[in-house]
Amino acid sequence: MAFLTAASFRAIVSGQQRGLLAGTLRSLLSAAEPLYGAVVAQKNRRFDSGALQATKVDAPVISVGNLTVGGTGKTPLVVWLAKWFRQQGRDVTLISRGYGKRQGPNDEALEIAASLPAVPQIQNPDRIAAAREALRNSRAAVLILDDAFQHRRLARNLDIVLLDALEPFGYGHLLPRGLLREPIASLQRAQVIALSRAGAISTERRAEIRAIVAQHAPQADWLELTHAPVALIDHSGREETLTDWREKPLAAFAGIGNPAGFQFTLAQCGLQIAAWKEFADHQAYGPAEQQALANWLNAHGSLAGVICTHKDLVKLPVNSIGKLPLRALKIALQITSGQDRLENRLRELLIASAGAR
Repeated sequence: MAFLTAASFRAIVSGQQRGLLAGTLRSLLSAAEPLYGAVVAQKNRRFDSGALQATKVDAPVISVGNLTVGGTGKTPLVVWLAKWFRQQGRDVTLISRGYGKRQGPNDEALEIAASLPAVPQIQNPDRIAAAREALRNSRAAVLILDDAFQHRRLARNLDIVLLDALEPFGYGHLLPRGLLREPIASLQRAQVIALSRAGAISTERRAEIRAIVAQHAPQADWLELTHAPVALIDHSGREETLTDWREKPLAAFAGIGNPAGFQFTLAQCGLQIAAWKEFADHQAYGPAEQQALANWLNAHGSLAGVICTHKDLVKLPVNSIGKLPLRALKIALQITSGQDRLENRLRELLIASAGAR
């Protein structure tokens, strides 16, 4: 399905795109769904039965993950957790697989480094090897695993799963027919479940999602998160107020897992987006891509500037594209419900870790 963009794939699996071709593709994807589900179920059964054992390391391990493919706002929560542990006087190392990595750190690592320049990051598909490397460097480190809910080979003390309020359950289907990486019932492994972009939906809808989650994970603490836009920044880190950019015709683009979430945030800011473009997640922006962006912007006539995500900006070492100023939306995470319960979990984890040493 390489001919499908992220946007067209979502339109097909959601049922938004109609017609003979879309219906045929949904039928083909439906035929593949049981095969994918069987592989996932077999792996989970082997871990659940003890046939496969997770490797333990001598450190507190927290996993922040998804139930679905696409972005759910994990990075701001990873940053929040790292800052919290550092405020308690603990070293922290962030571990991720490194999706989209070519040479050097990937875009997510660069984005985190802008907020946490002193926090080590290790990108390695073998998270066990990464954890051992981290503990060679700091025996007292807390390890935070980014996007590791399905990576069960490394044992963890706390599993946090994020659900995107705009589409929490992957259109009700496993990959490739929907967006679910594994069945909703897998939430029973999580100790904390966080609804990201909670402000994007009504109170009633939040209650509906929470009720579905409680059927599968009654033991889990519930968080609600908002990702509030607070400023615009350029590549050098200089900030400007959102007010300065309102009432101007702007272009926007994103190469992230969930571009619809970014579009919602742009609308929430009151920015006037006259031109919009989506790229694949982890899009690279070399000279050819930058020229293509400049050509696209020129074709849209009178624009005052162009907006992207911070994840995109860290790969664009420029303050303008063509003649238009380039800025990224700076997002601040707010835990609007459940922060006390989360912090209690984290303190208990540190106390248990100290007692085990």
